Amino acid sequence: MTDQTSTPKEANMSKGKTEDEGVILVAYPKIIFMWPAWAVALAGAFFLSFVGSEGNIAVVITWTFLVVLSVNLVVLGFDFPRTTSLTLFFIGVALVLGGALLVVYFPNVLPSFEGWLTSLQPRANATFYWMISIVFALIFIGVAINRKFDYWEARPNELLHHHGILSDLERFPTRQLRVEKEINDIFEYMLMGSGRLILHPDGERKAIILENVPMISKKEKALTELLGALQVRVRGESHS
Repeated sequence: MTDQTSTPKEANMSKGKTEDEGVILVAYPKIIFMWPAWAVALAGAFFLSFVGSEGNIAVVITWTFLVVLSVNLVVLGFDFPRTTSLTLFFIGVALVLGGALLVVYFPNVLPSFEGWLTSLQPRANATFYWMISIVFALIFIGVAINRKFDYWEARPNELLHHHGILSDLERFPTRQLRVEKEINDIFEYMLMGSGRLILHPDGERKAIILENVPMISKKEKALTELLGALQVRVRGESHS
């Protein structure tokens, strides 16, 4: 049998991984997409604690946090495929142009709206932001620990499902394994490069669906290289 060099193996070694380590696939809950709100809360906690809250600084930080939190909740609550995202973009452009025309033709409307808007003065102190940051951090740590006991590992000859505290293991063959990548939400992809990964093991009636896989394009590429190396190796052995 001729000795064949695996190009994907060399590529994985250049990334600090060997072929024997395989490709690790982890599906996360949607709470991970709340990291922008957590980052703003943490920044607000540090700023108000160590810089100060003179003037309207606390109001500006609170408004920023509320806006980011609202956008985060919308991302979690709805899916935004590419067509929907383009529709929302054009709706936003139309609203901006409509607002500009409103200011031009009805100049008395803007001062009334501005007066109502400036009357809203939401204000939160550093303690509030510290508490929010701690709650988010504890949730993220809990998710990270939970994922250590529930993940998938693709190896050259088998697909492994590690789950449970006692490391229960399920094995599936990688021969004829089909991989599909879906990006159902453009904003979730922008936040963490995440999407849905669908695995079709040979001989299994149900597909394996992994939701919210971060950096899904890199994972899909690594899987393709792994399965490609397997195809070359199987064909090479058949001719030996």
